[in-house]
Order: sequence, then structure tokens, then C-alpha cells
Amino acid sequence: MNHEFYMNLAIDEAWKYQLLTYPNPAVGCVILDKNGKILSIEAHKEAGKAHAELEAVSKALKALNPNLDLPQNANDLHEFICQNHQGLLKGASAYVSLEPCNHQGKTPPCAKLFSALGFSEVFIATKDEHKLASGGAGFLKDQGIKVHMGICEQRAKELLKPFLKWQKSSFKFFKLALSLNGSAYGKIVSSKASRTYAHTLRSKLDLLVVGGETIRHDRPILDARLAQAKAPNLCILSRQNLESFDPNIPLFSVPEREIFTNIPSEAKLIMYEGGENFLKAFKDELDMLLIFSSSNLNTFENVKLDLKLKPLYKGFLENDTYGFYEIIKS
Repeated sequence: MNHEFYMNLAIDEAWKYQLLTYPNPAVGCVILDKNGKILSIEAHKEAGKAHAELEAVSKALKALNPNLDLPQNANDLHEFICQNHQGLLKGASAYVSLEPCNHQGKTPPCAKLFSALGFSEVFIATKDEHKLASGGAGFLKDQGIKVHMGICEQRAKELLKPFLKWQKSSFKFFKLALSLNGSAYGKIVSSKASRTYAHTLRSKLDLLVVGGETIRHDRPILDARLAQAKAPNLCILSRQNLESFDPNIPLFSVPEREIFTNIPSEAKLIMYEGGENFLKAFKDELDMLLIFSSSNLNTFENVKLDLKLKPLYKGFLENDTYGFYEIIKS
């Protein structure tokens, strides 16, 4: 196994939580023991919770000592591990998709964690350009830990694109569910796992953008019930004003929901949902597509779009596949 193999494991794990970590970046980490055995493959899962490095270290320690009773809170977990690691990870190595942070934010600095546990080497895909969080590589070197930078750097930078975009302006992506033969039509296209994942994404958004035609035809609720989470605020793009819609359409009855007719400037993470015509209308504004593909065939008409896409990540959700695609703009 080479260094790229382990780093790709870390990056692929991070992609599973892409956008779910908003406003934090998606980050993955792999821990190997001193003999090169994989102990853990983990990622940052949600803002405010443990960073990828802490997740991976805690799982690695648990694998070596199942009797460890680890705290749930990230700050408590970090402190507990630093005091009770028993030298189990001395000489270990880590592969991290982003330079470990070197500051105390909502969670403690990850660079300090590797130093306290006696890691011998840390492999980093790409440097953290954030002024507050950067400096982890330099700290590790000062502690006598070998640091290797630039492993799978291009893939790591692709992973970071949403984070870098919403820091400066807004990141816009389109969610599209298709049958195996490429149709977006039908009452339910994707699996429950795919729909639950989409609902989880909805709960993280600043804004969900939909078209008036979809609302009139489908009469949706557009909440996050499958994830048992907060429903997103909506922007309804329509030639007609809101008063023209039937007030009994379920989406208008969702409590604590704001509905806009224009995209507010403060919205940073924005998802568009709709069909072929809606995607055609806004394709030039989008940063990525999230496409769910069912394993089922249907008899409806296929989507016809002239788009060139670059696949960034593909995964499975039950019998569905899903993937993030970058739009190649000429």
C-alpha cells in the first residue's frame, strides 16, 4: 500500500459528510499503528462535534483498548485522551485530508493531539489557508514529528471547494434524482436512504430554492422529517407572486420557516431542487450537482440536458448510487 492509497481512504470518508459539516470543511483522517495496520478511518461529521483527527484517534484507541470509556463531548474527549492514552498510539501515523488545526475553537487543536500521543508521522493532503486554523504542520515539526505535505493534493482541494466558496460568497448546488434510465419523473424516484440523506442536507442549508411550477404540480412540504431535523427556509422563484399559490399547499404550513421570493445575500449554502427545466434555467449559477441514481427502471421520459460534468465522488445509499459532480463551464 502506498501513501496515496491511505490518503484516498481519508478523502473518500470525508466526502460522505460533504456539506453536512457546514460551516466547517469536510475532513477525513486515517490512523495506522506503528506496524502499518489500519486502526480507523473517520471524518468530521458535524460542526461543533469532534474533528476528523479526534474521531479517528478515539476509534483507534477503542480498537486497541475496548474497555476505554470515552466521553461524548469533543472537548472532554480531547482532554481524556491526552491524559489516558496509555501510550497505545506511540509511533503511529496519520493521514489527514487537511492540515490539522492549531487553535482552540469550539473543539481543541488537533495538532496537539498527535503530539501528546507520540505520533511519529503525519501525512497531509493540503495546507489549511485559514489564518486562524493554520500552523498545525509547523507545530508538529517543532515537536519532532515527521510531516509530509501534498499527498493527493488535487483531490483534497476538490473536497474543500464548497468550504472555500461559502467563506467568500455562496455555494450553490442542484439536487437531482433519476431512475436508472435517466428519468426524473415518477412519484418516488430514489430509495428511502437517499431521501433521508437529502433531508439531512436540507436541515443544514441556509436556503432551499424551488420553482413555482414544482410547487403547484407536486404540492410538496419540503421539510426534513426523514432526518427528524429542522426544515429549511425556502426561496420560491416564480413569475407570479406568493399570493397566487394555494395556501393549503403543505410547505406553507411548516412552522418557523421563512419564505423568500429572491435569494438573500446572507445565504451561503444553497440547494436547488427541481426537474430538467429548472436545472436548465440555473445551470450557469451552480457550483456542483448532487445526482441520485436509482437501481430501478421506469417508463417515463429521460432528462435531456447538454451539460459536461466532472465526477468528484460516488457512493452508495441502499440500492441507489449518488455522486457529486462539478459542472465544466466552457
